[in-house]
Amino acid sequence: MALPFLPGNSFNPNLGKSKFHKSQLFDYRNDISTMVGEHKSGIGGAPLPGQKLKPRHSAFPSGEGSDKPAWLAFDRQVLSFDAYFQEAVNEKREEQFRVRKCKVYFYLEDDSIQVNEPQVKNSGIPQGTLIRRHRIPLPPPNEDEYYTVEHFNVGKEIELYGRTFKLTNCNQFTANFLRKLGVQVNLPENTPSDPYSNYRQQLDDSMQPLRPYERYDTLKQFLDNDGKVLRFYCYWDDSDAMFGDSREMVMHYFLADDTIEIREKITPNSGRDAAPKFLNRARLPKNAPTPLNQPGEKTDRTVLNVFGPTGHGGRYILDSLKTGAVHLDFYHDGDLTIGSVVNVWGRKIVICDCDEFTREYYRSKYGISEFGPLQYKAPAPGRPGRVVPPYNGFGSEEDSLCSCAGLIPKPPRRDFIKFMEKDRHGLESNVLRFMARMDTTKPIDADRRFIISYFLSDDTLLVFEPPVRNSGVIGGKFLERGRVKKPGQELYKSDPSAYYLAQDLFVGAKVQFNNHIFVLIDADEYAFMYMEKHSPEFPVAHVHNILGKLKAQALKNTDDIKQFFLRNDPNGVGQIPYEVFRNLLTQVCGNKLVEHEIMTLGRYFSERQDEKVNISVLLGVAQEQLRKHNFENFTRLKQLMMHHDTSRTGNITRKKVRMVSKAFHVPVSDDLLRAILEKLAGTDDTPVNYQEFVDLLNWRENPVEPLHYTAAPATLSNWVGAESRDNVMMVQYTPLMGEIFGANMGDS
Repeated sequence: MALPFLPGNSFNPNLGKSKFHKSQLFDYRNDISTMVGEHKSGIGGAPLPGQKLKPRHSAFPSGEGSDKPAWLAFDRQVLSFDAYFQEAVNEKREEQFRVRKCKVYFYLEDDSIQVNEPQVKNSGIPQGTLIRRHRIPLPPPNEDEYYTVEHFNVGKEIELYGRTFKLTNCNQFTANFLRKLGVQVNLPENTPSDPYSNYRQQLDDSMQPLRPYERYDTLKQFLDNDGKVLRFYCYWDDSDAMFGDSREMVMHYFLADDTIEIREKITPNSGRDAAPKFLNRARLPKNAPTPLNQPGEKTDRTVLNVFGPTGHGGRYILDSLKTGAVHLDFYHDGDLTIGSVVNVWGRKIVICDCDEFTREYYRSKYGISEFGPLQYKAPAPGRPGRVVPPYNGFGSEEDSLCSCAGLIPKPPRRDFIKFMEKDRHGLESNVLRFMARMDTTKPIDADRRFIISYFLSDDTLLVFEPPVRNSGVIGGKFLERGRVKKPGQELYKSDPSAYYLAQDLFVGAKVQFNNHIFVLIDADEYAFMYMEKHSPEFPVAHVHNILGKLKAQALKNTDDIKQFFLRNDPNGVGQIPYEVFRNLLTQVCGNKLVEHEIMTLGRYFSERQDEKVNISVLLGVAQEQLRKHNFENFTRLKQLMMHHDTSRTGNITRKKVRMVSKAFHVPVSDDLLRAILEKLAGTDDTPVNYQEFVDLLNWRENPVEPLHYTAAPATLSNWVGAESRDNVMMVQYTPLMGEIFGANMGDS
């Protein structure tokens, strides 16, 4: 109990206070002056006697998620509970109470509650929404507070406006949400059965007839096959009639109700009226035409006898055997096959073909796999081809051909898709370069060397002669870039001329450009790699095809080849020089293999040294580029990569790391970025620790010793007077013998 208000028993309430401000009692709401003092605290924030406090909402624990308010964070998130309540029935003898099942929805965004009762057949009471969505106060004496999420759990009873609802179960989302709030969700409970519902079920079961009548259920067929139509192409041979001929028809079979419709194909200038339908949609009898039935002869039911008093209590018996019933046989989908003859009211129509949907229907339902169409008319005569006039010598051949396509001349269209795919982009030049010499008897011209560049984007050629000092020949551009025709073609002809393509250029090939014959003697590394990468387009770079040719020739000289390798490799290291390897293939195959095919085999079976670049060198170059561009936003780069890490494992694929870096405009060249990522991960789908990747690029916190580098020259120095070097020095002949003679011969 409180102490009496006497001297010595009272205390100063201001002791220890640090706040003495007064609350604001007036405010604007919707631009209207409003007094809000009833919800404000007193001096220093102390509550006033009799102050009205705002009803509190559900309190959710703060975690690592979003800091958005509840009405935004939990938008459209609803807790769903199965519940029931018991209602007393006082004016019926059959029942004393009813158990009514319902759904209780709790909306997390505003703590509102809605109660719905599902519809029950023949319940006799209005059902649906029992309580509309709104905040519901607690029962007295706590009517100044409202229901929150803490009041809901499986097995609890809640009182809503005088009715007690028992929560029996909840859905998976509700159970997971309550567990995250720290609530132990109880086990589901069974809902008691409703006596009146059981009584109604027993009454319905007793009304089922012991001998059910015959039912004609066409609703299921309609619902399953509505909109599904079988289409057949057929014809009617009416040539026996005067001025008759063969007429094409299209038959539609509707699976929804087994009806048939026939339409006629009216060709232009046929002299026939364009009737909309040849046969209206209806069920088609097989034995038509049939005589008309007498009134009452064809009925759905046949009544055998009527007995008992007239009116209430009278009974009748139906004929279950259907004695004397009229049966008509109609066409069904099983009767319509390719080659069958359909009787359409006396007209014989032959089915010749069907569409793809009809084929799939018969294939799945009847297992029919042969759908060969019937040829009932002669094939249409072919359209004569366009005669192109010969080339007249003005402009190019393509330009002259376009002028013959229409009255208005148009310029020839280029292959823009090929241009975009094969144009230079990044390190891919898409230009094949070959070293060539002139095939001539003149000593001065025989020593000249040319560089033939083939541009894959537009199939053009460029011939360049590197200048050589004191040679007496002025170097430079020998042939302007353009398409070059193959020799031996007629100039003025209708057929288009054949031009040199990329497949015509290879080491050892002999080409003729404007009466100058060149022999290709070498190619650059890019040309070799491109042709080997696209070996289906270049047969001379297809290793398996070359091995097939070599195998056909080598099987005749197996012992000689083996002795040759033993003589040139006495130590048995399994390697021989490339020149020795080339001489062997020349002796064995003769002119069966061209020089490019021999070089392809040498490159394929050569001893290659994997030139590995230290990752510190790559990081030094990358940090130097970042330092020059003053890039320091590594924290934001790491956050952006973390955004793509949905599972928060700290790893994303190499492809995503490169994509994020390019989108963030990291000032590192694309080839350097790709080389660093290849050191960290093997393929594009390999996960990369992006935090480690960003830390390696961070030149502020993890500096690497700066590396001074110079860009590689863009010219072909080894083809412009410099001494050339052999890319392939030694060839491993052991795997080659294994490919040709088998594994046992290769091991021996």
